[in-house]
Amino acid sequence: MERALTVIRALGLLLVVFSFAYVMPIVSSLIYAEYSVLWDFSLAMVWTFCAGVLMWLLTRRYKGELSTRHGYLLVVGMWTAMPAFATLPLLLVIDGLSFTDAYFETMSGLSTTGATVLTGLDTLSPSINLWRHELNWLGGMGIIVLAVAILPLLGIGGRQLFKAETPGPMKDAALTPRITETARNLWLVYCMITLACILSLKLAGMNWLDAICHAFAAMGLGGFSTHDASIGYFNSPLIEFVLIVFMLLAAMNFATHFLAVRGRTLRVYQHDTEGLATVGVVVVSCFGVAFFLWWQGTYAEFLTALRHASFNLVSLATDCGFASVDFNQWPIFAPMWMLFLSSITASSGSTGGGIKMVRTMILFKQAGREFIKLLHPSAVNPMKIGGSVVPNNIVFAVLGFIFLYFMTVATLTFVLLISGLDFISAFSAIIACINNAGPGLGVVGPASNYAGLSDFQTWVCTLAMLVGRLEIFTFLILFTPRFWQR
Repeated sequence: MERALTVIRALGLLLVVFSFAYVMPIVSSLIYAEYSVLWDFSLAMVWTFCAGVLMWLLTRRYKGELSTRHGYLLVVGMWTAMPAFATLPLLLVIDGLSFTDAYFETMSGLSTTGATVLTGLDTLSPSINLWRHELNWLGGMGIIVLAVAILPLLGIGGRQLFKAETPGPMKDAALTPRITETARNLWLVYCMITLACILSLKLAGMNWLDAICHAFAAMGLGGFSTHDASIGYFNSPLIEFVLIVFMLLAAMNFATHFLAVRGRTLRVYQHDTEGLATVGVVVVSCFGVAFFLWWQGTYAEFLTALRHASFNLVSLATDCGFASVDFNQWPIFAPMWMLFLSSITASSGSTGGGIKMVRTMILFKQAGREFIKLLHPSAVNPMKIGGSVVPNNIVFAVLGFIFLYFMTVATLTFVLLISGLDFISAFSAIIACINNAGPGLGVVGPASNYAGLSDFQTWVCTLAMLVGRLEIFTFLILFTPRFWQR
């Protein structure tokens, strides 16, 4: 019971920290003279802050290090509570918006999915647009990682949170011995690359609001846009190229970026086996899909096909979700291949979702080991990735994760099918949501959005986003009897 109250205390502190995220849209509402919106955001900030303080006051006596079990509980509690409080300005500003749709939008933002139920983004309040994109940015690196840097200062350890939140099977490899310093280093690099992205987009032709918003979405691989037509609104090859570069950077392990900045060398990327695999698969797929579209006559010129295939494929493969054209109208192979890539492309330690490239590499190598074992039963064949031996316990964990991943996809797809959604829309919606990739196909394609779903279908997709963001184990472990046993 005492540990449970410690979790509530920690969640209250996190809400207090989260309330300061409203400062950015409040400043924006002053700049754009949106005084009614300023009042709404101020109310949302006060309510969130007071709720956090109240939770802390009621449980302030319960201090101490969280166990791994309670770390999981806090992670899930935070990722469900934060979107709920983030709905407040949306509900106050946007007339007729239901809580279901508002929660879907904020969960999509914080989980960096980028799926939306809103229309009329071009005329939406700049402050609301900035708020949506700030959620992308905060969710990108993970609010938990930020909390890891803050909670130790408040009397609550953060290592269990970091282990519960940080994706990928190699997550115990730290940049520094101190977890707080690690989190701060990651955020420092994240902010530096974000600033570079903002300036690059401004130089490429965006105004400051669009540059900031789309940089937030690109670095968080969230895919929100300030325009209904997404990146197609700008019709600019230069803007698309800039976003391709930064989406690929965001899809790589930020620990590698940190080491490159600290050592002032690009050689570290040569040793990032997972990152090289990510870039290699994406580049080959861009040329392959471009050739396919040109061969099928979708585009008359190969360079045009290469432009649109490259941007939209990189966007979906990295789980960002921007779109420059309606790829739902392409021959089905191309968008289905892009959705497949969204499952495997992003690196561990990146802001992307899905299975992660390192798990794909482990599965591939394990299949090779099984072939060798059939031919040479007594052979000793340790698995190596990037020169390091992968322990068998990690291989088994990856196999378990993959099983749960596909079972979750199948189960939620069948739930949407039972609700009356067609197969392409149901399957692609679940794949897009669980991979935190954004647009799917059919009624949830890039030319439309998720507004056409029923409330029940919207909640199913919301659940898929949460499960995908928390990498399945963190969420499903709460439903095992042993989790609640002493």
